Amino acid sequence: MDTGLETKVAFGDFMQAFEAFKDANDERLAQIEKRMGEDVVTADKVERINRAVDQTKARLDELTLKARRPQLSGEGAASQGPSEHKQAFETYVRKGETQGLFDIEAKSMSVGSGTDGGYLVPSETETEIGRRLSAASPIRAISGVRQVSTSVYKKPFAITGAVTGWVGETAARTETAAPTLAELQFPAMELYAMPAATQSLLDDAAVNLDQWIADEVQQAFADQESTAFVTGNGTNKPKGFLAYTNVADASWTWGNLGYVATGVAGAFAASNPSDKLIDLIYTLKNGYRQNAVWITNRKTQGVIRKFKDASGDYLWQPAATPDGKATLMNFPVVESEDVPDIATDSFSLAFGDFGRGYLVVDRIGVRVLRDPYSSKPYVLFYTTKRVGGGVQNFEAIKLMKFGVS
Repeated sequence: MDTGLETKVAFGDFMQAFEAFKDANDERLAQIEKRMGEDVVTADKVERINRAVDQTKARLDELTLKARRPQLSGEGAASQGPSEHKQAFETYVRKGETQGLFDIEAKSMSVGSGTDGGYLVPSETETEIGRRLSAASPIRAISGVRQVSTSVYKKPFAITGAVTGWVGETAARTETAAPTLAELQFPAMELYAMPAATQSLLDDAAVNLDQWIADEVQQAFADQESTAFVTGNGTNKPKGFLAYTNVADASWTWGNLGYVATGVAGAFAASNPSDKLIDLIYTLKNGYRQNAVWITNRKTQGVIRKFKDASGDYLWQPAATPDGKATLMNFPVVESEDVPDIATDSFSLAFGDFGRGYLVVDRIGVRVLRDPYSSKPYVLFYTTKRVGGGVQNFEAIKLMKFGVS
């Protein structure tokens, strides 16, 4: 079946499942109002349909990602022909011949890494890997991204601003104090994948090896990145936004992330649970709130999906198009399965402007080392890239803590 048609069918199934969920949940809520308790059969029905909504949404996301995936070789690329670097790289991948790549690195006065660190992939392949990671890695897709050529990206920020004030037209101007600056550092750590190929695949001239490598490393890189950007401890990997010190928002200071507590251990409050969602939204300054998104996993969405406002409308709404995002209280919802499930004192929901709050640092250059010896008869391709990440603006991200305080 055509991918576009499959996506339309999956979107229709998803919307049908969501309508069935609303009907069942409305029945459950009506039973609670009448009997001061919900019928077990109805509650089970709601949970089953809720899981079905998640399953159809997961299938829709998979098809949407597949449809968005660009091709490496388009008409423009075909008319221009492959670059010298691309031709040399393909010869290296297919046959293991390194002279062409060595000559190119010598011409560009770069350090030839040879058999120790592999060879740089062509810029077309590196760009394609970056595009696919942006589509497959949820945090990267919404964060600020910087490309650097050094191992550490350093970003200064002002601890105290310059002294300012009002003054009369002819009054004397006193000298202002200079701002105090500090520095955030984002080291780029090595991320690797090791796809394997048979020699028959490498000998097949019809196989686009650039696209094959991009396909193979995309999921491995995206999975590792996504986890690190959420929970990474900063040791040999990026530092995730949940790895920073979290404090009650009333006590927030720079260098920490502020949170709002639900008031209940491991759950939302039974009465008016959406009140805490509103509190979380308005902990953000208006400048960040305009571009803010929610980040959570499917299970937490399943809980929130049952909430209604005072008018009886559901707070969680499905996307209007197959490639759109669901919304919660009119803000987009980004799914990340690396965000922990709801538990006592867990941070299972984040809200903020991640484009300004979290920074992903990519060091330019993806390297591939061909290894035909370690796993005969297969040829391994040890592929590495360097990436870092961390919070760059501690005002722009807020968390929900599922705890008493």
